[in-house]
Amino acid sequence: MEDKIKNPLDFLDDWEDNILLRYPEKDLKSKEEYRDYDTSDRAEGVKKFYSLNHQYQTYDFVSKKEKEFLAFNRKKMSLWDAVDFLNTLVDDSDPDIELDQFQHLLQTSESIRADGHEDWFVLTGFIHDLGKVLCLFGEPQWAVVGDTFPVGCKFSNKIVYPEFFYLNPDTKNHIYNTPLGIYSQNCGLDKVKMSWGHDEYLYQMLKNHLPKPALYMIRYHSFYAQHREESYNHLMSEEDHDLFKWVKKFNAYDLYSKAPTPPDSKALRPYYEALVAKYLPETLHF
Repeated sequence: MEDKIKNPLDFLDDWEDNILLRYPEKDLKSKEEYRDYDTSDRAEGVKKFYSLNHQYQTYDFVSKKEKEFLAFNRKKMSLWDAVDFLNTLVDDSDPDIELDQFQHLLQTSESIRADGHEDWFVLTGFIHDLGKVLCLFGEPQWAVVGDTFPVGCKFSNKIVYPEFFYLNPDTKNHIYNTPLGIYSQNCGLDKVKMSWGHDEYLYQMLKNHLPKPALYMIRYHSFYAQHREESYNHLMSEEDHDLFKWVKKFNAYDLYSKAPTPPDSKALRPYYEALVAKYLPETLHF
């Protein structure tokens, strides 16, 4: 029972299926073709998840997690060991799709590759969710996945379930309760602290190894309040706006490439081994 309170999602990717309800694929799928969260227990799980996320993702909490995890002293693994490690997260509670984590990662990357994009873009699709290993280091779901947003300034009402922010102590701190908060007009997102989760964790791990567009995709792919709602333009620099074109391009693959037909992971493995070796060190520090 205590674990259910800490981790209210039955399946870690339930929050992503909720995104599909908010942003259904235009012209190809109707809202009814996705799982009906409004009449399911999962709807309540997602709401509880966001109530916890919005309550506890404070500026001080993020600062604490950065100190705790960005030393990267938890575990040393190759990327392939990390994929195997992440596979221990997979359970049988999702009725729509039964794929291991390697196959989940391949669905996004293979869709990108099929459209002829550069290999670093393909690699980004393959690795973008590896930061979810945070769950295996004992982190609660709400500190690993979910929509991300800036802390240190007023929470936008375009963030999913904004009504839950009333529980967040930062809403009672006048310093954080203006659109700019502790930041300056168009300061650039590199100067903005984002809510803590797998996005920022993986970005910090790989920031010296990938092209800047790839790093933006990894760091901001869950920042729906900006790349879908554009509610933080006042913090964005010209470079941010330019690079968010890549984030938006990536988002289409991230959201709409999932299907129940599994990729042939055995046949694809040699291609991805060579691709990983081209860009990443043999050992990664988690």
